[in-house]
Amino acid sequence: MSHRTITLAQAKSLIRSMAAEQSLLLLSPPGVGKSDIVRQAAAEAGLPCRSLLGTQISPEDVSGIPRIVGERSVFCPPRVLLPEDAQPFCLFLDELPAAAPDIQKAFYSLLLERRIGEFPLPPGSWVVAAGNRTEDRALVRAMSSALINRVLIVNIQVNVKQWLVWAKSAGVRSDILAFITYMPVALMRPVPRDPVPFSTPRAWASLSSSLALVEERGLLTNENRRALAFGTVSPEDAALYCALAEERLGELLPIEQYFDEPERLPQEDTARWFIINQLRNWIKRDELPPIPPEKVNHFLAALPDEFRFAVLVDLVDPWARLGASEAMFAALKEVTGL
Repeated sequence: MSHRTITLAQAKSLIRSMAAEQSLLLLSPPGVGKSDIVRQAAAEAGLPCRSLLGTQISPEDVSGIPRIVGERSVFCPPRVLLPEDAQPFCLFLDELPAAAPDIQKAFYSLLLERRIGEFPLPPGSWVVAAGNRTEDRALVRAMSSALINRVLIVNIQVNVKQWLVWAKSAGVRSDILAFITYMPVALMRPVPRDPVPFSTPRAWASLSSSLALVEERGLLTNENRRALAFGTVSPEDAALYCALAEERLGELLPIEQYFDEPERLPQEDTARWFIINQLRNWIKRDELPPIPPEKVNHFLAALPDEFRFAVLVDLVDPWARLGASEAMFAALKEVTGL
């Protein structure tokens, strides 16, 4: 099934504008950052965030337990859902799609009516849930139509630029930032069929933290880097990241800067071929930032022959649209000897 998706930043705006009146359910693959964005939105609104993990609670953790008042039983709601101070807060229901059916059912009145038994939530409180999709093979259970009809479902997509901004502010390692900048598809890989590590925004942030801890203790060898990478992200990403990290990947420049200073291309073959390959991909997808033709020709002319031919082969038309006719004509003369 196809989904209409929005970014985490867009989801945060929706949460802040709607969560006081409409319960939201954020769905995405694992490790995208749904939990963080809910907490950020609550903090920006000045609301405390209280969380319930759908896979680790029982129905009475939602509805409360009974006590006798006079000749009647009254359910006492849990403090996490209904604190004594009666101030508004953000209630975050994590892993809701993975909760057992009786747990999901216990949330019905809370999601629709902002009520726990006979007790309403404090006015202005938010209700936001999150979880993974059925196609993510993350132990997600089927959600009833009654539950789906009580929430606004928001499907989240990974936005590389937003993640890079967040990652830089969060202190993620420069070599990881450079790797994702040049290879954005590595930020989020499809969930594998087997229970093995795979690349997600959370996995890359975790790898950065692990590498920093090991480096602080003077133990960051190539072998340890590979062990940590292969234990955290997808194997193909781990292999390429480690090969490049061993050649000072963190020193790579934005691709457009090499058009200004082609002499600053790395001398190591692995890193240089990596840049050439990514440049070809950007040319194919027409994603290269606007660059004056004279800089395009200067850059191509400065490349060693094997790299120049590698970046031009079967991409004559796209390079011609960028104004590289002069460099391509010179390359043709070198090949033919005319």
